[in-house]
Amino acid sequence: MTQRIALVTGAVGGLGTAICKELLKAGHRVVGNFYPGDPAVEPWIAARKAEGIDIPLFGADVSDYDACVAMAEQIEKEVGAIDILVNNAGITRDRFFPKMEKGQWNAVIETNLNSLFNVTHKISPKMAERGWGRIINISSVNGVKGQAGQTNYSAAKAGCIGFTKALAQELANKGVTVNAIAPGYIGTDMVMAIREDVRQAIIDTIPMKRLGKPEEIGALVAYLASEPAGFMTGATLNINGGLHMS
Repeated sequence: MTQRIALVTGAVGGLGTAICKELLKAGHRVVGNFYPGDPAVEPWIAARKAEGIDIPLFGADVSDYDACVAMAEQIEKEVGAIDILVNNAGITRDRFFPKMEKGQWNAVIETNLNSLFNVTHKISPKMAERGWGRIINISSVNGVKGQAGQTNYSAAKAGCIGFTKALAQELANKGVTVNAIAPGYIGTDMVMAIREDVRQAIIDTIPMKRLGKPEEIGALVAYLASEPAGFMTGATLNINGGLHMS
């Protein structure tokens, strides 16, 4: 198997970590992106070292175009050409719409939607030139069905699906696939930190009566990054325990 180089944005989060690990298991060379100044970075590096895992990290604010271009250039120079791109970085700034501030709207749109342009813009043409590439965008069940209190997040994650379909059409005959994954509620540290009664109320709405496991999302990313997934492009894969079916 050809070893591919995979870049995962938002690598130090719960989902990002699981995605990195599953791509490593699949035999890829994995590099991660983090938000500069994130206090979780040092503990994350220590934890990976303890596990005997080597994932080089590259700092860049994904809402900053120039920083993303510089990051891609640095990775190419130090590690090699990026074959697999997982656009995973994301934030929430939840509030009911009448009370939502412009700053909360902008922060989510810039980090969750504009980042797709910022990170992918210089990487995808090089994949097309080489005749092989995998772009995997992490959307959300709330981008598919909407969610009260998340007009900013739902709009960005729905935009992610539109971006995926359009770019997939542009790259379909270049050997590059573009797909989206729309996870439901996943048992990351962030979700597990929610007050237990609130978390249970969420679980009660899921037909499978459990949260998803981060590694279940990671395994789906690894499949989409594989050779056998070469005929799938422009798809949005729902993985949400039956919470929403489309």
